[in-house]
Amino acid sequence: MTSERPKVALVDLDGQTVPDWVRETLDQEGIQLVDHDCTTRAELEAHAQDAEVVWLFGGSRILLGGNLDAVPRCRAILRTGSGTDNVPIAEATQRRILIANTPAAVSDGVSDHVIALLLAVSRRVAELDRAVRRGQWGKVAGQPWNSVRGRTLGLVGFGHVAREVVRKLSGFEMDVLAHDLYVDAATMAAHGVTAVGLDELLAASDYVSLHCPLTPQTRHLIGERELRLMKPTAILLNTSRGPVIDETALVRALGEGWIAAAGLDVLEDEPPAGENPLLGLDNVVLTPHVAGYSTTGIEARWRLSVETVIALARHQPPRSCVNGELLSRVAVPDSSVDQAPPPAAEPARANPHAMDNQ
Repeated sequence: MTSERPKVALVDLDGQTVPDWVRETLDQEGIQLVDHDCTTRAELEAHAQDAEVVWLFGGSRILLGGNLDAVPRCRAILRTGSGTDNVPIAEATQRRILIANTPAAVSDGVSDHVIALLLAVSRRVAELDRAVRRGQWGKVAGQPWNSVRGRTLGLVGFGHVAREVVRKLSGFEMDVLAHDLYVDAATMAAHGVTAVGLDELLAASDYVSLHCPLTPQTRHLIGERELRLMKPTAILLNTSRGPVIDETALVRALGEGWIAAAGLDVLEDEPPAGENPLLGLDNVVLTPHVAGYSTTGIEARWRLSVETVIALARHQPPRSCVNGELLSRVAVPDSSVDQAPPPAAEPARANPHAMDNQ
């Protein structure tokens, strides 16, 4: 390591407390860690003005947009998890600031949650639970939407979470389609998945599961036109970001029978207002943006974040980054830097359909 300890500023803790082992590990690596849940520009300047790496553990608060000049020494931003809609990607790239993330940290929990929603909606679990609590036993009006085995699953985005969903659902013998402009057909085929265009995926799938980040290109990616392309028996699942779906169009689709049902972990406005019509629909299962959370998931977030912080402090490429065109900036020809073999960096995913999001 260089003689000057690199400084990392953790400025968004997402309600977490930094584990002792995180501080101890970074200290042993010669890295100075400061943490403060910054909510204003003044706090950002006070705690991160001289930081080389700015770290966001959370995924909702927009703190850095328009404030990157408050951290003039920053050369890398770490966003724990995968979604980077609270990171000013274009501004950071223009300033030559590398953006790293840890999508593998959330893939296990989110993929479990996708499958939980798929089964809960298909088998009408929430609706049947409410019926039993009302004193009704036995069959209720209607039948489960459909059985899962042999159906077609469409994945919009084919990153970490989507691949885990495919692996975990393999016993259901489903046909799987995926749309991701930055993942080639051969890679999808290696996972038993067929690459198709978005319209074809929507028209052919019994289940459509969204796995893309929120960007200007993906905002309202699923709107009235797309919902009308889907089967009237289809189920829409969203564990990425709420605004990927035009919620007004979705309410119409669910109420008028364009599609059969939805399972949503995310909404356009969170938490939802009491008058949100989705709250009154029986053919919707809602959870409060918790898909990425689990006991093992939190540990993985810290562990992979620490690995990434160490790589960035050593001027080594992180395992995953968003603006990969800046990777050449990471390496520095400095013999005083401890050059442990770095992990291979994953390819950049600037494409709007390419990343899972939590």
